[in-house]
Amino acid sequence: MHITSPAFKENAARALGDARLQKALSRTGSHAKRARAVAALPEFERLRDTGRDIKNHTLANLDFYLEAYAAKVEAAGGHVHWCSTADEARAAVLEICRKAGARTVTKGKSMISEELGINDHLEAHGIRPVETDLGEYILQLRREPPSHIIGPAFHLNREDWEESFRRSHTDLPADRVFHERRDILAEARTRLREAFLAADVGITGANFLIAETGSSVIVTNEGNGDLTQTLPRVHVVLASIEKVVPTLEDCTSLLRLLARSATGQDFSVYTTFSTGARRPADLDGPEEYHVVLVDNGRSAMVGTEFQEMLRCIRCAACMNHCPVYGATGGHAYGWVYPGPMGSVLTPSLVGVDKAAHLPNASSFCGRCESVCPVKIPLPKMMRHWREREFERHLTPATQRRALGLWAWFARRPGAYRLAARLGLGALGLLARGRGAFTWLPGAGGWTKGRDLPAPEPGGTFMDRYARQKRGAGR
Repeated sequence: MHITSPAFKENAARALGDARLQKALSRTGSHAKRARAVAALPEFERLRDTGRDIKNHTLANLDFYLEAYAAKVEAAGGHVHWCSTADEARAAVLEICRKAGARTVTKGKSMISEELGINDHLEAHGIRPVETDLGEYILQLRREPPSHIIGPAFHLNREDWEESFRRSHTDLPADRVFHERRDILAEARTRLREAFLAADVGITGANFLIAETGSSVIVTNEGNGDLTQTLPRVHVVLASIEKVVPTLEDCTSLLRLLARSATGQDFSVYTTFSTGARRPADLDGPEEYHVVLVDNGRSAMVGTEFQEMLRCIRCAACMNHCPVYGATGGHAYGWVYPGPMGSVLTPSLVGVDKAAHLPNASSFCGRCESVCPVKIPLPKMMRHWREREFERHLTPATQRRALGLWAWFARRPGAYRLAARLGLGALGLLARGRGAFTWLPGAGGWTKGRDLPAPEPGGTFMDRYARQKRGAGR
């Protein structure tokens, strides 16, 4: 597992200077699509409350619903594998594949499989994994991780696809063109058809697990998930424990939120429910059905100030609306989960010592919370991680001293106001009529990338506030 979260600042600097990446990041219409989808559903805000309440109720009774789900899976002839750690989950998947005699494994898009490093683990043991999601397929050819949890190849342009195809598909005719998205789809479909037919095992993620029926649910726009779970002899569902919901009705409520928040669709093109292995009267489906339930740090979040993060339904609305993600892309975050949700989840799973930069990679504009379909207070939890970072002395010494100095003044209002007036006066003298500073001692971190506005006449904020209040009183 390769974690580069401590290098966020360096990653972000490279991303800002990458012209091809910036071109890809500028080409998104998710804001407008989501806004139209939300406007077309008058009860959307009420539905957000419902989604939040469903997830809160489930998390408060997580052990009960997980046991109920497992019992239903087993009653339908399936097998449940309880895995506390990533190592246990990798071992469980490998054992299932070995028992099936698998040489080729097809995979539907699954972020938990990225978290666990399933592909590398299978390859190391002589089993060939083939990604069937279009974005994941091109990333597998390029040996790159996803940069987005919904659109994994969000950081690529059309020319990147063509370049990768020509490098990996060595039998491509020289006159083959890739001008349109359908050209890319046709090429990937041709190559993947053989893998679908050859696979002994299919691995999918799960958007939801339904305790009432023992069903797993996946949503896709390409249909690859259906082929992955119905054609091979063995279907493996790889899911983290917070994906469980109590009932079918709860699941459909959350599905109404998911696609609208993720892609601006009313519903994804394919929404597939799987319940156990093929029955005697079924025309297709797997002979074996396995569910690998993964904890990997999530149960430790229950009952803490980070429990609300487990409500996440992986729609990516937070990153689609985040100005930091929009400027740097997902790879800058250094691990599987980018954007605001990653800035909270990654420290929870890998430790704040490895991911302390991420909760600081936020402007705290609040967009992420305002668009979250289950109302996760992401800025609040990022503040909690900043507090943990400070408590553990993970912040630089200069930053800690500066905060300590500010805290001393903040506890002494008279001294604070005096210092503010003196500082304002000094800046005014240094400005000498200029509108901004291009350099200022102690402010190099700011002026390195942008000008620092010079103070305007009129005094400190408190002075202006006092005058305004007196004026209003008159």
